[in-house]
Amino acid sequence: MQTRQLWRFFVDSVKASRLRWSLNREDLGVWGAPVIDSSINEFYRSRDIAQLLGISRRQLQYWAQTGLLHPSRQTRGGHYRYSFQDLVALKAAKRLIDAGVSVQRIRKSISALQQMLPTVRRPLAELVLVATGDLVLVFHEGAAFEAISGQEWVLEVAEFQREVRAWRGQAHVQRIRSTSQARTRLSSAVSTAR
Repeated sequence: MQTRQLWRFFVDSVKASRLRWSLNREDLGVWGAPVIDSSINEFYRSRDIAQLLGISRRQLQYWAQTGLLHPSRQTRGGHYRYSFQDLVALKAAKRLIDAGVSVQRIRKSISALQQMLPTVRRPLAELVLVATGDLVLVFHEGAAFEAISGQEWVLEVAEFQREVRAWRGQAHVQRIRSTSQARTRLSSAVSTAR
């Protein structure tokens, strides 16, 4: 996955989590009372979800049957109904799959996250998840960690910046040495040719 796509995925995930869990000033109506968007309280049919996310109804069915994501409701006739929170989780799952993460890895990640974070009931909807290759990283309460193992990912930017500067300095010195060696060889070749 290219850096630009990874960043866009991360930014979109952060925006989605902010949308889910906070109210912006424009969400406040008269006297500061929250204005609830009707789409958050509605339930969506499989056909609607398929159109919104660009996936097949059969794929939705498969994800529900295999436990990737359980719809919030089911009608008497057996038809699934998805809440807005389900929609957010499905969008997160689709983005992870599009980024190259297997459905099995997503399932394992969900299971591991539910064990590691017992207060999180729906990891795909409540957490910010980012794919790096086939790994799923979780951003939660200021920490980044791998979803299955729980191993924390720490990248100290200042230390990394020092490493880059040191590398640049070594590369510069190496270029100067190779240039001076080339000049010495060239001048010795010219002097022997005379």
